This record gives sequence, structure tokens and C-alpha cells, in this order.
Amino acid sequence: MKQTSFGEEALRLGSQDSDNFISYAQSSVLNALPFDPYAAIVGPRPIGWMGTRSKEGVANLSPYSFFNALNHNPPLLGFASIGYKDTIRNIEETGEFTWNLVSRDIASQMNQSSVSAPPNVDEFDMVGLTKASSRLIGAPRVAESPVSLECRLSQVVRLKDSRGEDLDTWFVYGEVVYVHIRKDLLDEGVYNTVRARPVFRGGGLSDYFEIIEACRFAMRKPEDYKHDK
Repeated sequence: MKQTSFGEEALRLGSQDSDNFISYAQSSVLNALPFDPYAAIVGPRPIGWMGTRSKEGVANLSPYSFFNALNHNPPLLGFASIGYKDTIRNIEETGEFTWNLVSRDIASQMNQSSVSAPPNVDEFDMVGLTKASSRLIGAPRVAESPVSLECRLSQVVRLKDSRGEDLDTWFVYGEVVYVHIRKDLLDEGVYNTVRARPVFRGGGLSDYFEIIEACRFAMRKPEDYKHDK
């Protein structure tokens, strides 16, 4: 009996599912689909709305859709910037930034702050938001945001592709050092995610999402799971 290679077997199994799936090489996605669905598939994603201040003292506010929490103890978060933008330069020069939760009522201002503005433009003022002072760092936070995290820079990494070639994408890791939470979002000290009405980025040019209480469901970790506090 002829033995088949792993690749041949994968192709055979794939052909059996051809009526239910469309499959393609990522490099040829636009030959298979009218738009690349990658950002819509890996989503919706929380938004990294970053406040910084340049060494000259100009405040900057910009949203990033490739963002998430990365570690619990210490709390680390990270975001990717496609292109070396003012936010990255400010963070590298000052070593600090704020993350500001985008709630539904300030989603429009978040969207407006995504424009490409010159380094001397203060996006807080441009979109009509109030700068609030941080406690431990110099970077401003969004006063209208229900939650803000003060962060100190851990590292900035230029990303590479699978061939080891540099990309024009920069990933920032930051450690959370101080937290601001609006009191009405706490139920006996427990943070209520839904009440904050966080906005998430979907795919396409304009898709965003929020969560509602009806979407909540509970699952507990297996009993052998131990959480390091």
C-alpha cells in the first residue's frame, strides 16, 4: 500500500471539506476574497487609546486596534503601531504613557483622534477632550474615560516576518503602575465590565462593537487551576 505524506493527507482531508470551507494562502487572500478578513476574524479587539506627551511638552492621543493585556503579575499590556508614529517616539523618549478605556459615549472622539496630525498638534484639544493629570507619570490621561491606566515602558520591539526581515511595525510593552476607575463601575469592589460600555474594534473600515449584559455567560476554570495572586 502506498504511504501518503503529511502534506498529501492534509490536501485530501481539505478537499473533503471544500463544500464547507474556503481555504487560501494568506499571501493570495485577495485572489480568493474581495477583502482580507484577518482583522475581522481576530476580533473584536479592545482598543489601545494611548495618551503620551512629547519631550517638548505636546500632548498626543491616538487609538490602536492591535492591543491587549499580556501579563497579570506584573500587569503588562501591549500594542502595535504600523509605522513609527508620534506615540512611539514619545514613549521611547519619555518612557511612559496612559491607556484610556474607550466607552460608547466617547467613541466618536476616539475615532476623530485617529487622524494623522503633525507632532505639534494636541489631539486632546483637537477632539474636545479634557486632559487629566496622572499620579506617577507625566503623560496625560483622558478625563472623560471611565478607566485609565498609567504605564511605564518595558520595551519597544520592531517586529519581523517569518523570514526575519524587519517590518514597519513597532510593538510597545508597558507595565501598569497606577489605576483610575470611576466609582460607579464597582459593585462592592468588583469591576463591572458591561457597565463601562467598552468599545471594541471589528474588521473592515467602520465596524465596532460593544457588549451588553445579555451576552454574559460564566465558565469556571478546571479545579486543578491555581491562580497566582
